Amino acid sequence: MPVALFISPHLDDVAFSCGGTFAKLARAGWQCVLLTVFTRSVPQPTGFALACQTDKGFSPEVDYLALRRQEDTVAARHLGATTVYWLDLPEAPHRGYHSPPALFADLLPTDHINQTIAELLADKLAATPPQLVFAPQGLGLHVDHRHVMQAVCATVPADVPVFWYRDTPYIIRQPDALPAPELPAGLSEVAMLLTQAALTAKVAASQAYASQIGFQFGGSEQVQAKLSQLASAEGLASGLTGAAERFAVVPTQAKALPGSLKPTRQPSGVV
Repeated sequence: MPVALFISPHLDDVAFSCGGTFAKLARAGWQCVLLTVFTRSVPQPTGFALACQTDKGFSPEVDYLALRRQEDTVAARHLGATTVYWLDLPEAPHRGYHSPPALFADLLPTDHINQTIAELLADKLAATPPQLVFAPQGLGLHVDHRHVMQAVCATVPADVPVFWYRDTPYIIRQPDALPAPELPAGLSEVAMLLTQAALTAKVAASQAYASQIGFQFGGSEQVQAKLSQLASAEGLASGLTGAAERFAVVPTQAKALPGSLKPTRQPSGVV
């Protein structure tokens, strides 16, 4: 079976952003691999790192990342993942980013986590070479997403198409958000038309992240409505009749995505 590697900075980004494409490829016979980068449990968190869980209703005694890994396991089943990898790396609040604004500001000069990501990612690429890779565009400019982008650019061979997905829910909050500076130049857009089954799987997988959807979408009851509305808007923006997910890709590699369509215009912020 052909292999598609979906790279998620956090335990939810792939499901929220391109879960429909994941589910559609899985149902078409692809071996879909879900790899999440920042999944490490950090005992006795303090400060902003602790607030990231207590403000979602979890006491300091809860192993927050263990809970999120359990959610990821359920989500992966909904998407049809054949393999799930969790890289044992700490999220930004455990690496010196001590406030919400810091998560979306400049990368710290002391933070070289991208080099570790690149080393671990290279091992996975060698063990199971993919035909397609999916990675974030960095819309919203989260520092963890940007470090992942740097690692992808450094390790994925040039002949393997990388489909850069539109980070969600950032694009719901900021429809005109520009990609991170790490996004390669010279890209064009493709769109994956989603079946109803694929969209349903995306919604179910997203709802599995119960610890996050209140903060990210305003509650479980809002997930289906907001993701369905977004998919319809993405299809409309691509000239498609129906729900879709959009990606940026090297133009000559666009046809590597089954069922893709190249829109007639360049995406915002992509040159």
